[in-house]
Amino acid sequence: MTVLVTGSRGRVATTLLGLLDSAGIKTRAASQHPADLSPPGGAETVRCDLADPATFDAALAGVDSVFLYADATHAEAFADRARAAGVEHIALLSSSSVLAPDAADNPIAASHLAAERALSASAAAGAFEATHLRPGAFATNALQWAGALRSGQGPALPHPRTHVDPIHERDVAEAAFAVLTDPRLRGSSYLLTGPESLTFTEQLAIIAEVTGLPAPHTVVTPEEWKESVAGYVPGAFADALLSYWAAHDGRPVPLTRTVEELTGHPARPFATWVADHTDSFRP
Repeated sequence: MTVLVTGSRGRVATTLLGLLDSAGIKTRAASQHPADLSPPGGAETVRCDLADPATFDAALAGVDSVFLYADATHAEAFADRARAAGVEHIALLSSSSVLAPDAADNPIAASHLAAERALSASAAAGAFEATHLRPGAFATNALQWAGALRSGQGPALPHPRTHVDPIHERDVAEAAFAVLTDPRLRGSSYLLTGPESLTFTEQLAIIAEVTGLPAPHTVVTPEEWKESVAGYVPGAFADALLSYWAAHDGRPVPLTRTVEELTGHPARPFATWVADHTDSFRP
């Protein structure tokens, strides 16, 4: 068995490569810039740019399964080349945002949804099995606050009481490992959440408790926040985030036990994630 892991510079993919290597499974680490990779066990590296179909064939040659990041740019072409290469299974790292009623029109969800649909169409034609992993809010999203916290000022939040379900990247990687190595789990869609529905202010309180450092915040209007991020967050994405935050302001997020069902252990709490990333918040 050979597993192609795309986006191998990412946190989930890096963790997944280690899990596969520890299990003695042959891996091929893929990235736009494979020279920058240092996969465990001296695994093979290959260039696979999901925005460049010319890189697909070499990356897929001799591969049985794929861990795929959701890039809709050439998802249909990737599915076609995977079918031609004889790939048996693709596990897609999608997003819970695809479940929203307006997913097709939401700039955050649309790419994930298009990638899911492209793979599902090929799977329905018998090309390969497709599995969709749909995590909610990554705990790593809290790293966007790290710079402000290191400065002592803390983040500016337009909706501090918004609930999210932060999930540890290792839990996502372990769920991916499960579906890639157990054929009985293939072909389904899995909604992955952390074990807690936490507001942004509750997350900051946990950061303060675990690190022993202050974790203040300020409250701004949605318009002020959008203006402050205009240099690096496109307007449509900013609007989508603000809409999501407003919809979940004061409203807990439904949780699942899918991580435990797939991995055999409960999802890691946010405090564990903070403990694993404490240095990111230290001055």
